[in-house]
Amino acid sequence: MLKNVGLRIDVDTWRGTRAGVPCLLDILAAQKIKSTFFFSVGPDNMGRHFWRLTKPQFLMKMLRSRVVSLYSWKILLAGTAWPGRKIGQGLAAQIRAAAADHEVGMHAWDHFAWQTWAGTWDNAELTKQIRLAKDALTNIIEQPVTCSAAAGWRADNRVLQAKQPFGFFYNSDCRGTSLFRPLLPNGDWGTVQIPVTQPTFDEIIGHTVSLAGYNRFILDSIKADHGTPVYTIHAEVEGIALSGMFQELLWMARAEGIRFCPLGELIPQDATVLPVGHIVRGVIPGREGWVGCQRLLK
Repeated sequence: MLKNVGLRIDVDTWRGTRAGVPCLLDILAAQKIKSTFFFSVGPDNMGRHFWRLTKPQFLMKMLRSRVVSLYSWKILLAGTAWPGRKIGQGLAAQIRAAAADHEVGMHAWDHFAWQTWAGTWDNAELTKQIRLAKDALTNIIEQPVTCSAAAGWRADNRVLQAKQPFGFFYNSDCRGTSLFRPLLPNGDWGTVQIPVTQPTFDEIIGHTVSLAGYNRFILDSIKADHGTPVYTIHAEVEGIALSGMFQELLWMARAEGIRFCPLGELIPQDATVLPVGHIVRGVIPGREGWVGCQRLLK
């Protein structure tokens, strides 16, 4: 029997959209695989993360993951020496190409800003940022935006409450083990959450696994996942510098009975059978700072 695994592709930057997305579309088409792309569509200010080099955990991650060779200086300095280019405005064709064959959802307006300040923004600013991103993406793909994924997994119950009026079919805002229905602070049911269950490349490379052993590690981890496996790649990494390695992973997965699919396909017809939980702030190995983590209610 095939094992269904949600394949999530985060697109955070101008270069990831311009170069990584077309490459990934070709790779996926060649193997007849469908996935979910989450796009950041506002200004590319990702270079402003460089201030975090003062934090030892972030610096070590940059060094062990060979971030300069993988991302390029154009990505790493975006929005610092020059104003961040608006991704959706300049690269609408690439986003529409993804939407033509794959599920497409909202990631962020300004990825850097969300990852840096979402935890401290007031409700009005959270709502503004969500609306900016959703409206821009809707205009680009000319169809409803039915799903979202918080940038950097920076999400808690306040974020879920802010997203609720936007009518998403599902959100993928946290790390965890299985699909669940969040219980909001006001006692209402929130939109179904599809947590990412597998580690990302930058979280484990260089200390948990070597580059040569990465694909084998991920596939073994997916096989050992007894929940609902969801695997995230980034257009800036697996779509550019490591596209060959990602293509090999897909061939290996097919041979071993693993079927990658869009996240929306993982939701059961009757979502009320899903367990109930919250999203709480937590930490995971290999990632600097807090992320939203699934906590199921007993």
